[in-house]
Amino acid sequence: MPQTAEPAQGNHRATYRKVLAEPRFRLLFSTRTVAITADALRITTFSVLVFSATGSALLSAVAFGIGFIPQLFGSLLLGSLADRLPPRALITGGYVLTCAAALLIALVRMPVAASLGVVALVSLATPVFHGASSRLVAQSLEGDAYVLGRSLNNIAGAGAQLFGLALGGAAVAALGPRRALAASAVLYLGCALAIRIRLPRLQPGEFGGAPGSAGSDSGAVRASLHGAGLLLRGRTVRRLMLAQWLPVAFVAGAEGLIVAYAGERHFAPGWYAVLMGCLPVGMLVGDLLVGRLLRPRVRERLVVPLIALAGLPLIGFAAEPGVGVSSCLLLLSGLGYAYNLGLQRPFLDALPQDGQGQAFGLLGSGSMTLQGVGPVCLGAVAAGMGTGGAIALAGGAAALTAGWILTWHPPTSPIPAPNYSTGSENSTEQHACSPPAQ
Repeated sequence: MPQTAEPAQGNHRATYRKVLAEPRFRLLFSTRTVAITADALRITTFSVLVFSATGSALLSAVAFGIGFIPQLFGSLLLGSLADRLPPRALITGGYVLTCAAALLIALVRMPVAASLGVVALVSLATPVFHGASSRLVAQSLEGDAYVLGRSLNNIAGAGAQLFGLALGGAAVAALGPRRALAASAVLYLGCALAIRIRLPRLQPGEFGGAPGSAGSDSGAVRASLHGAGLLLRGRTVRRLMLAQWLPVAFVAGAEGLIVAYAGERHFAPGWYAVLMGCLPVGMLVGDLLVGRLLRPRVRERLVVPLIALAGLPLIGFAAEPGVGVSSCLLLLSGLGYAYNLGLQRPFLDALPQDGQGQAFGLLGSGSMTLQGVGPVCLGAVAAGMGTGGAIALAGGAAALTAGWILTWHPPTSPIPAPNYSTGSENSTEQHACSPPAQ
C-alpha cells in the first residue's frame, strides 16, 4: 500500500464549524437545503395534483418519480457543461428553470401528459447545475473539510426532505395543490436570487474551464458522451461510483416496500410512517457520529463494515418481525449509510481536474436513477415471495456489495487513505484507492 505524502495532514480531522466558516460553501449549502425542501414540496403536491385530476394511483406514482430517471440521460448528454460554463450562471439558471416549471404547472391547466413532460424535461438539466455546485464545493473545501461538507449536505438534505414532505401535506391542505406548487416556485426563486447576488462571477481559470470551451467544435453532447465514457472506463472511478450507488439503491428498494409490509402485517394505521422515518433518523445519527468523532483514515477503513451494517439488519425481515423489531432493524440500517463519508476523499482524488463537475453530476444522477428503479424491481420480487422476503433479499444484496468491496484490497484496509501528492490517476505512484494492478 503506498504511503501518503503528508500523513499528518491526511489524517487531520476537520470540524463542522470550520466547514461552515467558508463563505462559498455556506451559500451553496444554505440554498441547496432550501431547494431540497422545495423539491419535496413540489414532488408531493404535483403527485397530489395528478391524482386529483386522474384518480389513477399509477399516474400519481409516475408523477412522484418522473424527475428521477431522466437525470441519467441528462448527465450523459449534457454533463460536460458543468465543467465548461461559469458555475454562477449554471446554478442560477437551474433554479430559475425549476421555478418556471413549477409556476407553469401551477398556473396553466394542461393535460397530465404535458405536465409530466415538463417535469421530465427540466430534470434533464438537473445534473448540470448540481454538478457545477458540487464542483464548487470540492474547490472550496480541502481534505477532511470536504468530507464534513458532504456530511453536512447529507444531514441537512435528509432533514429538509422530511420537512418538505410534511410541509407539502400541510400546504396542500391549506392552499390546495396548485398554490402549494406556486409556493415551491417562490422558494426556488429565492435560491436563484441568492446565488446570483452573493456568488462571485468566476473566471474560466477559476472553475476549470477555458475561454470559449463552452462553444468548442466538439459540441456539448459529444463532449458529454466522451467524458462520461472516460469516467466509466476508468476502473477506480467506476468502482467508487458503484460502491456509492449500489448499497443505497438496494436499501431504497427495501424502503419502497415498507408501506406494503406494514399493510400485509396489519400494523395499526400510521405505523408505516414511523417505520419510514427510522431510516432517515438512522442516517442523520450515523453521519453525525462518523463525521464528527472519527478520523479520516478510520472512516475510510470502516466503509465495508458500515455497508454491511446497512444491509444485514434488513435480512431480519425474512422473519416478518413486528413493529418494534422492524423499527430497530431500519434504524440500524440507516446508521450504515455513513459509509459514504469514507468514499468521498478517494472518489474526489480519483477524478480528473477538468471533469469533476460532470463526474459529480453523473454520480448524483446515477444514484437517483437506481433509487427509482430499485423499488420497482423489488416490488416485482415481492409479488412472488412477499414483502418481508424481498426486503431481506435487498439487505443481502447490500451485504454482498460490502464483500465485493473487500476484494479490492487486503482485509486490513479495504479503503486506505489516498495519496495526496497528486489529484490524478496518472501519477507515477499508484493511487491509494486503486485496485492492485492486474
